[in-house]
Formats: sequence, structure tokens, C-alpha cells
Amino acid sequence: MPGLLRRIGFWLFVSLTALFLLVPTLIIVPMSFTTAPQLEFPPVGFTLDWYVKILSDSEWQIALKNSLIIGLCTALLATVIGTTAALALEASEFRGKIIVLGLLLSPMVTPVIVLGVGTYMLFARWGLSGTLPGMIAAHSVLAIPFVLVSVMASLKMVNPNLALASAGLGGGRLFTFRRVTLPLIRPGVVSGAVFAFITSWDEVVIAIFVSNSQSRTVPIMIWNQARANLDPATAAVGALLIAISAIGVLLSFKTKEGQ
Repeated sequence: MPGLLRRIGFWLFVSLTALFLLVPTLIIVPMSFTTAPQLEFPPVGFTLDWYVKILSDSEWQIALKNSLIIGLCTALLATVIGTTAALALEASEFRGKIIVLGLLLSPMVTPVIVLGVGTYMLFARWGLSGTLPGMIAAHSVLAIPFVLVSVMASLKMVNPNLALASAGLGGGRLFTFRRVTLPLIRPGVVSGAVFAFITSWDEVVIAIFVSNSQSRTVPIMIWNQARANLDPATAAVGALLIAISAIGVLLSFKTKEGQ
């Protein structure tokens, strides 16, 4: 009986915690289908007009296109750099390795507003402010640590003798990486790429500093709408962001399960 009460209490606590975390996020989903001209809860009626509006409005189309381009390029760049750094750190021992690892992971713990100000001052001097390459570079700085952590975790489960066996049989470094190491760490690489894309897709603080009217992303449009005219179209965009982020997380978990 005491064990049953503990299990009930545990699952009750977990359920209440999940509700506390999810309800403020998911509440905008039903609000995005309201027929009222402003956000209100509970929603009135049911319509898809707000989704049609954001998909047909030129400003939202540009923001969606920019977010996709920046997110995909960030995922690619961060995955290449993060995977390379993880392989180098895992394969070598040198003084200051912990310091190098700490520097690579520092964007995860540095206040985003500090990174935003620093990035703006640096990119303004380099002429990258207000450009898509600048946005991609700035978002990649935030995304690389996620790839690094994910790939290093996968490398911990790889037997190093496999690479030695490949080398002993005449396989070069590139062949060994492509045919031995990469298939074994693929779940970590894919998970890192997914989290890199989600990081870029949701990021707003650094984007505010680096972007201009032609390189606005979806989060910036939501921020501007929240400041000027908060209507259900903003909730519709938020629902789409939640859906894309959820799909990315599920894909990441699915990939790890297949490891």
C-alpha cells in the first residue's frame, strides 16, 4: 500500500509538472483558430483564416523563407564544425583540452543578450549586419555546442579498436571515417543537426541585433506583432513553430532509439 501511494504521488507530481510546463505553450494552439479579431481565451468559433493570412502575406512569406534558409544553413554549418571539433577532441590529448572544450561550449551558458551585443559590434565592422550570411554565422555560434555535445556522447559509445582495425587493414582516415566512424555516430550527428535547426528556428535575441527588414525571421515578426498589434495570426505562427520544433525533437529521439 505505501508503495502504491508513492507511485501515485510520483505520477501525480510528474503530470502536474508537465501541465505547468506545457499549458502556457499549447494554449495558443486553440487561440489560433478563433474567429475573433483579437486574441482571447476561450476562442470563439473555428476558422483557418489566420493560417491563410500568414501564408499569403508577403512579409510573413519572406520571414518564413528566411527562417528556413537560415535554419538549414545553420544546421549544415554547425553540424560540420561541431562534428569535426568533437572528433578532434575525442582523438587527442593535450594541455588545455578542457579550456578548449569550455570555450566551444560557452555560448550555451553565456547570456544571449551579451552575445547579441558582441555579435552586432563585430558584424557591423565586418559588414555582415543585416545579411543572411551574418545571421547564419551568428546562429551557428549558438548551435555548434549542441552538435558538439551530441556527437561527443555518441563517440563515447564507439569502440576505438574499430578504427584501428580499419587502419590495420589499409583503410585511410577518410575511408575509416566514412565507412566505420560516421555510421556509428550518425544518431548523434543527426540529433545535433536537428537541435541546431531548432535553435536557429526559435532564436530571436541575436536576430534582432543582426537582422534588418530584408533578413527578418519568423521570431522577429512575432516580436514586432506582439509590440504593435497582437492578433490571432501571431498565434497561428506560434502554433506552426511549436509543430516544427516538436517534429524536430521527435525525429531526434527516433534517431537515438535506432542507435
